[in-house]
Amino acid sequence: KYFRKLKVEYKPNNIEKKWQDKWQNFKVDNSKTKPKYYCLDMFPYPSGSGLHVGHWRGYVFSDVYSRRKLLEGYNVLHPMGWDAFGLPAENAALKEGIHPKVSTARNIATFKKQLQEIGAIYDWSKELDTTDPNYYKWTQWIFTKMFKAGLAYQSEMPINWCSSCLTGLANEEVINGSCERCGSNVEQKKIRQWVLQITKYAEKLLTGLDTLNWSERVKSMQRNWIGKSTGAYINFKNKDKEIKVFTTCPDTIYGVSFIVLAPEYKELDSIVTNEQKELVANYLKAAALKVERERLIDTKEKTGVFTGSYVFNPINNQPIGIYVADYVLAHYGTGAVMGVPAHCQRDFDFAKKYNLPIIQVIKPDLEVYDHTKAYEGDGRLINSGNFTGLNLVEAKTEIIKYLININAGQEHTSYKLRDWIFSRQRYWGEPIPLVHCLKCGVVAVPDSQLPVMLPEVEKYEPTGTGESPLAGIDEWVNTNCPECGEAAKRETNTMPQWAGSCWYFLRYPNPDLKNEPFLQEDLKYWLPVDLYVGGIEHAILHLLYARFYTKVLFDLGYLPFDEPFTQLFNQGMVCKLSEKTGHVEKMSKSKGNVVNPDEIVKKYGVDVLRMYILFMGPPELDCEWQDNGLEGIKRFINRLWSYLLDDTNHGAETEETTRRVHYFLKEFSDRLDNYKPNTAISAAMEWLNEMIDKKAKLSKDTIIKVLTTLSIMVPYLASEILENLYSINLLEQKWPSYDPQLAELQTIKLTIQVNGKTRNFININNNLDEQEIIDLAQKSIPNYLKDSTIKKTIYVPLRLVNFVV
Repeated sequence: KYFRKLKVEYKPNNIEKKWQDKWQNFKVDNSKTKPKYYCLDMFPYPSGSGLHVGHWRGYVFSDVYSRRKLLEGYNVLHPMGWDAFGLPAENAALKEGIHPKVSTARNIATFKKQLQEIGAIYDWSKELDTTDPNYYKWTQWIFTKMFKAGLAYQSEMPINWCSSCLTGLANEEVINGSCERCGSNVEQKKIRQWVLQITKYAEKLLTGLDTLNWSERVKSMQRNWIGKSTGAYINFKNKDKEIKVFTTCPDTIYGVSFIVLAPEYKELDSIVTNEQKELVANYLKAAALKVERERLIDTKEKTGVFTGSYVFNPINNQPIGIYVADYVLAHYGTGAVMGVPAHCQRDFDFAKKYNLPIIQVIKPDLEVYDHTKAYEGDGRLINSGNFTGLNLVEAKTEIIKYLININAGQEHTSYKLRDWIFSRQRYWGEPIPLVHCLKCGVVAVPDSQLPVMLPEVEKYEPTGTGESPLAGIDEWVNTNCPECGEAAKRETNTMPQWAGSCWYFLRYPNPDLKNEPFLQEDLKYWLPVDLYVGGIEHAILHLLYARFYTKVLFDLGYLPFDEPFTQLFNQGMVCKLSEKTGHVEKMSKSKGNVVNPDEIVKKYGVDVLRMYILFMGPPELDCEWQDNGLEGIKRFINRLWSYLLDDTNHGAETEETTRRVHYFLKEFSDRLDNYKPNTAISAAMEWLNEMIDKKAKLSKDTIIKVLTTLSIMVPYLASEILENLYSINLLEQKWPSYDPQLAELQTIKLTIQVNGKTRNFININNNLDEQEIIDLAQKSIPNYLKDSTIKKTIYVPLRLVNFVV
């Protein structure tokens, strides 16, 4: 009676709460006797606006693969936690006039409720929070190990300083010269910072990419960020001065017509002549207002100023003027570059503006160099003395040898990667566990005294002086040196938000450990992560930093592996028309285009939203949200519900039906294997349409297999039917296998189209060759082809024939 009342229409609100309560009790098998599968989501920053449907895309995707592995007999770890420290949380709390601890706890509660609705098999006993002292104790512990290994150092250096947030920003937090968070202008400011020497790991981070099952797109982004360059140092001198330049193209040395220094070049004062000091000083003031990203924009007009000084080219003794220009960065190479305008577009634009010589030294093999822009391709040297005629590979080798021989250069490898500015001048973060002692210097806080607790304060506004608000809490700052016992002061800068997310995947297997950050037996069983799912926006820094932490801990003997994530999947963004801009853009509260999943769940149920999220398109690509798409998925789920519950459809199967079921099971699995859940859903729709059209009866075994298969996408519907029809617990089922012989269909349903419009369907034998199938297709639609000329025939094997007429 229960099902006879419900089978007409699927009413999710009647069943979802029951299953959510049951799945909240899901636990990982701690016996470690099964093969493991560690599926990890990039854990969220719990903002006040809660989750939108764009967030659901990644979480549903990871749950599909976690549920499948569970049904395949794996011990699945699929945990969730909160990346809750950092500038965003503090700024949001300041706007509300409350403590970030209060707002963070409230936001976490909202996120957790929303995530539980998704129906994911999270083991909530593994939940962690980066603001929990039991967690950040070990974030601090890792820092002390890096400090003792010589990987952390102090430096006063120019950083991106937000004039409103009153803190330093990473380059990625600066958009068009403004703070990403508040929109205020960003300037360059020198501040005492703690810096991690990630550059020491540049080569390891680069070569490690070759071992990973990641998309080439992401690996390429990381390689470009690390930016390995092989070339040479070349010394340009006059009787008083020497400038060492790094170049990847020593073969173009005969084409140098000027030298460019970064505005931050250390010896700049000694190079600028008295006549040019005022001009250079004014230029430096203007350059200081620009952030690095703005300085490097290729389309931006190049600016610079002459220093008044010259050096000589070591290879031909020609005098070369020295300029300052903000398109050169102090941290790349030596902060000095040689200008070769004929073969570098950036230098070409600069030379044109300042009327500097443009000397061609590479002759293209095929093209004609027209002198209206720089030629940056391959060729052979011209105008290059004894090296004329050499190809560029030969020329590079021979010119480096010559420069070494005359003591004017040396071979060198350089990287664009910069050391990581690790300190923030804010309150809401992990205190850096160091003590400043007049006698002993900077001392790491001993393990026994960790965590260094973030003090409870009422006011935590930034000081604006470059110091953290912690600097004003005397009772917290004043302490004793752990080594000599004398009076000392705590470090008052806090760690960046990245700190907690660099290692959280190591903590999930055992988040309640008191005396260790992780256990070796857990690491050997669970790690590395088998599948890591998250947005492409984290493809560079988060992944790079997490890999750096892992490699450091491996080198220090704490980890048995040096890469954290075996396989990575970056889901595309869900976009929607913005009410403010009129364009389709990434969902954002500020753009007025956020879709709240809570409202959709109330109207359609979780299964409809889960399946629609998966059906919108290839999961790795961006897609546009369309509300009307939900109706199509709702109709499919209602048809599935009604068909499987109608006992007139239960009974002995024909061989044809059994074959079609096995074919569906194979197609569904194969498409999942290729990370195409959208096409797996299409396979389910095709199967259901065919079964309903043929009024096919299904056996108990088939119904169980179909529901178990689809349960990874629609777990509520599948669980309810399996329990009430057959008293089966879904999570105790096995992933359905298929018979390869039965999965080879003897007949298939072929779609016939004319100019892309469907005109007919025919059943054909799958053993026919292509031409036989096209002939049958043509004969099946005579009325659509008469008086027409077929210009092209498109055949999609065993699926579709499209006649272009």
